[in-house]
Amino acid sequence: MTDRAGSRWARGRTALTAFAVVTVLAAAGVWVSQSADRASAVGAAPKTAAVQGVKVDGKGSGGLPVVRDCGIGDPAIKPQVITLTCADAGMVATAISWDRYDSREAEGTGVVQVQKTAAGAGADAGFPATFRLYGVRTVGGARAFTGLEVTYEGSTPLGVTTEMYKLA
Repeated sequence: MTDRAGSRWARGRTALTAFAVVTVLAAAGVWVSQSADRASAVGAAPKTAAVQGVKVDGKGSGGLPVVRDCGIGDPAIKPQVITLTCADAGMVATAISWDRYDSREAEGTGVVQVQKTAAGAGADAGFPATFRLYGVRTVGGARAFTGLEVTYEGSTPLGVTTEMYKLA
């Protein structure tokens, strides 16, 4: 009888191990599918403002401040893309739609695209956010916004709800 009890224990342990493996694989599948949904928030959004192609010369802007991507890019009014991490372009604000853009401040919505190598994220992902430009100063002879506040509308790439970026 002792041999039978030992074989039951081995079969039970094998069954428990198989159940644990299937559970882990199923959970991983759910996690991967959710990250894929976030990544498709903005389709083929450009990864840097350099490829945006919608820049506007700072002259004749009607007094509106410009945004200089990473503080050195060509001046743009109401840019649709702003690079957040200039060292590696791993985080980029994309698909920005400006609700208000005036001589002191600008507010809009869009998506922060994060490449899988940035912030330790496991896959490219998109995070819906609101954006606020502020701190108008003269930079390189033109009035420019010098700060950007990003507030996420749910999950965040770095675990904080609000992030601040220096633009110039």
